[in-house]
Amino acid sequence: MSYKTYTMQALVCGSRASFTSDKSYLLFTKEVGMLWATARSVRVEKSKQRMALQDFSMVRVSLIKGKTGWRIGSVEAHANAFLAAENRAVRGGIAFVVKALRQYVHGEVEVPRAFADMQSVLDRLVTESTPEDIAVYQQLFILRLLEELGYIAVPQEFRVYIETKDLHGAFTIYDNTHDARITQHIEHAKKVSHL
Repeated sequence: MSYKTYTMQALVCGSRASFTSDKSYLLFTKEVGMLWATARSVRVEKSKQRMALQDFSMVRVSLIKGKTGWRIGSVEAHANAFLAAENRAVRGGIAFVVKALRQYVHGEVEVPRAFADMQSVLDRLVTESTPEDIAVYQQLFILRLLEELGYIAVPQEFRVYIETKDLHGAFTIYDNTHDARITQHIEHAKKVSHL
């Protein structure tokens, strides 16, 4: 029996060891959402996939859906924002994004805007690394993510941040006087959804 192979971009959000030399990876993809996929013999020292599948890596991966779940075929590493970060504040911002994805995106559900926002915020954090910018990017990323997943009803005054084509566009029109109210809406959404 042959299985279909899916090739897509993914962000490695975490991993766990399984069996002697295998490892399972939590991958965030545009097409499938969040999924666990197993790589065979990846913990063996001569494995070619080992370095490509580090946490925070953007990869192009071939996935095979089998009876027992997803398996990783070939992997090509593109970038690792965490390793490219120049300082601790940027690394903290990148870890914040990955933690948010792990916390809010559950299961195999297509989330194209969240994937595009994730790519945008990781690229911007590496190149624009002032603490103030990092805080704004984080807040806008969470707001747009929660809205796309249906966890938050965004008031009309903040709709402009959601309706803007991309995250950087929302960043360029961001008004700092909205900080406290947006934070309040995000915290309320977390509380009522028990996240």
